Amino acid sequence: MLSLYNTLAREKQVFTPIHAGKVDMYVCGMTVYDYCHLGHARVMVVFDMVARWLRASGYDVNYVRNITDIDDKIIKRALENGESINALTARFIAAMDEDAAALGVQKPDHEPRATEFVGQMHALIGKLIENGLAYPAPNGDVYYAVRKFDGYGKLSGKSLEDLRAGERVDVDVNKQDPLDFVLWKAAKIDEPADAKWASPWGEGRPGWHIECSAMSCHHLGSHFDIHGGGADLQFPHHENEIAQSEGASGHAYVNYWMHNGFIRVDNEKMSKSLGNFFTIREVLQKFDAEVVRFFILRAHYRSPLNYSDVHLNDAKNALTRLYTALKGVPPAEVAIDWQSPYAARFKAAMDDDFNTVEAMAVLFELAHEANRQQSAQLSGELKALAAVLGLLERDPQAFLQGQGGDAGEWTADKVEAAIAARKAARVAKNWAESDRLRDELAAAGIVIEDGPQGTSWRRQ
Repeated sequence: MLSLYNTLAREKQVFTPIHAGKVDMYVCGMTVYDYCHLGHARVMVVFDMVARWLRASGYDVNYVRNITDIDDKIIKRALENGESINALTARFIAAMDEDAAALGVQKPDHEPRATEFVGQMHALIGKLIENGLAYPAPNGDVYYAVRKFDGYGKLSGKSLEDLRAGERVDVDVNKQDPLDFVLWKAAKIDEPADAKWASPWGEGRPGWHIECSAMSCHHLGSHFDIHGGGADLQFPHHENEIAQSEGASGHAYVNYWMHNGFIRVDNEKMSKSLGNFFTIREVLQKFDAEVVRFFILRAHYRSPLNYSDVHLNDAKNALTRLYTALKGVPPAEVAIDWQSPYAARFKAAMDDDFNTVEAMAVLFELAHEANRQQSAQLSGELKALAAVLGLLERDPQAFLQGQGGDAGEWTADKVEAAIAARKAARVAKNWAESDRLRDELAAAGIVIEDGPQGTSWRRQ
């Protein structure tokens, strides 16, 4: 029985879908004005893992992850670049798709873009105005009246009094209350034409929060099972989503809220100002993409994830051990029997709030036993269970000999040539030359393994 930590309830709860056998899940996706960074990688990989496990558990999953393709940052970047908003966002959506594919992230069932749902946003804003929860301001903006929604703060645990006391922004004379947030932004003279839409309140564009309410309700209905995203979105974005959606519908919006933890770099929060900000592409220049996926899943999704080259190298070595086990004992084709001891423990771990830490421990035990018993059956079970997490799906030798970033001058052909030269030196009993070649390969990070079937190699 699956249990997950519900941010709204602040406790782990047994998961009961609204419709038996079916799960509707919405995850806040990327704002596409730049390359995706490590924080985006964690969101993509974590909720890909969640969707995979739900499907492996027999659920029919409808997974929606949106794309924000209009907001202040996008407009600013397009103007700086001298390009259209559509050209900018199309370029970075393509880059996002490349990064996600490299990390083994399966495409969501739906990937709506904010610009495609402006009409639905108009309807939702109109309903909020009708319900007395929103109001047009003199400057052409439309605001949500936070104090008129009784449940505001229930996701974040923030009271209106605390929020008001902590308010540090300048008072906006167009707002009835400083806590109110924008639903519709009036167009500015200096904004490009492709950042403006006609609306009942004048030309403008949607606020950030309203888009997710409109897109999620369009694809999943006004009440659905799971809503996910990074911990940084809990407030104000997800809090505002609840206020908008429930304010319009009059009933519960989402049953279970899931938030993955922050990325830290050498124990400091990742930020551009600290100079420790890494895009996925920068990381993949140094590390194999499956190593990055393994690194993300090796930690519990709710815990902080500390990024460093040391931790990535440790993940690389650990994943190498699993692939080495598959290479040493070629796996049989195995259908997972969830009653078997290892599979049952793996399932129990995953059913316990997607505890990939314990599930990974089962994989390493399986690798050890498969190697000890030289069991193709256990090796096959290892491969099948790991595939549920999107791991160990490559040919072991391809991974072990893969470049994993920049291999420099030591291409596979050069390594093979050096091994052939070493073999010739050994045949000629030129031990000095044989040792020299082995040392040269070792210095380049190439591990030589001599065995009954000949010499094999892998990268450290």
